[in-house]
Amino acid sequence: MAELMNPAPRFSLRQLAYFVAIAEAGTISEAAQRLHISQPAVSLALSDLERALKVQLCVRRKSHGITLTPTGTQVLRRARQLLRQAEDLEGEASAGEGSLTGVLSLGCFVTLAPTVLPPLLQGFSALHPGLTVDFAEATQDVLQRRLLSGELDLAVIYDMDVVPEMERAELFTMRPHILLPADHPLADRPAVSLHELAPEPMVLLDAAPSSHHALGLCHGFGVVPRVRYRPTSYEVARALVGRGMGWSILVQRPSNDRTYEGSRVVIKEIAEPVRAEAVLLAWPRAVRLNRRAEEFLRYCRDAALPTGARPEASQA
Repeated sequence: MAELMNPAPRFSLRQLAYFVAIAEAGTISEAAQRLHISQPAVSLALSDLERALKVQLCVRRKSHGITLTPTGTQVLRRARQLLRQAEDLEGEASAGEGSLTGVLSLGCFVTLAPTVLPPLLQGFSALHPGLTVDFAEATQDVLQRRLLSGELDLAVIYDMDVVPEMERAELFTMRPHILLPADHPLADRPAVSLHELAPEPMVLLDAAPSSHHALGLCHGFGVVPRVRYRPTSYEVARALVGRGMGWSILVQRPSNDRTYEGSRVVIKEIAEPVRAEAVLLAWPRAVRLNRRAEEFLRYCRDAALPTGARPEASQA
């Protein structure tokens, strides 16, 4: 006797898409505006989805939007995955084997974004003009949360404080360095010891995991820095150093030695034996990469590494 086919689900992809829109917008009315459909239609789709799944996905509060239930948070992650898989199926069925369509959601750590994202986006988009790459810049903890929640397909991050749930592929490495104002007394040296800078005020980039990395590096060599400023922006950190307000430890190395306001800064190697830090492409271990993400990973490994970020360029 032939086995019975699995029954069709009692919910639709459209209902899942409306639920994702509601969760991301925070209110049913805002989701309706983004979807360009009526508010009652969105509300009805949510109710039908909850009825089909036999769970409450969110708490509706009049004038205060919606709040996801714990079950709703889990369903949201799976809904995003199902919608992406459906998009993959549609793209593969309607396009040639070498074509990519749809949307790739990419995240990038804030300090890496200015030099890493542009060449990757330009080169990959030239190979796949039918594909849209959406990207988000954030700190590493935020990017990892968004990966695990299904909001992002991939993210470019440092190999620092990476949670065990992440799969990773190393793209290149860069050595951390000391940043000094151009007129600093030690600016003419090729390398500077952290111990020499310990008495001076430090500018600590406070964007996770940069702050943990810099402090850990200092403490590893018995140095207790005098942290004076904690900017959350990479360029603000460079500007403070450029004005002589302190020194800093950074990893990313832009080719320009000028800050936004025109002050000069200089990069100095750390005299202590520090290791090069890896830059990764990361994604959740529990998620099978779709074709768009697989092709982007292959492209990153084969080409498109930014100038100055290749391993041989970072060992100076």
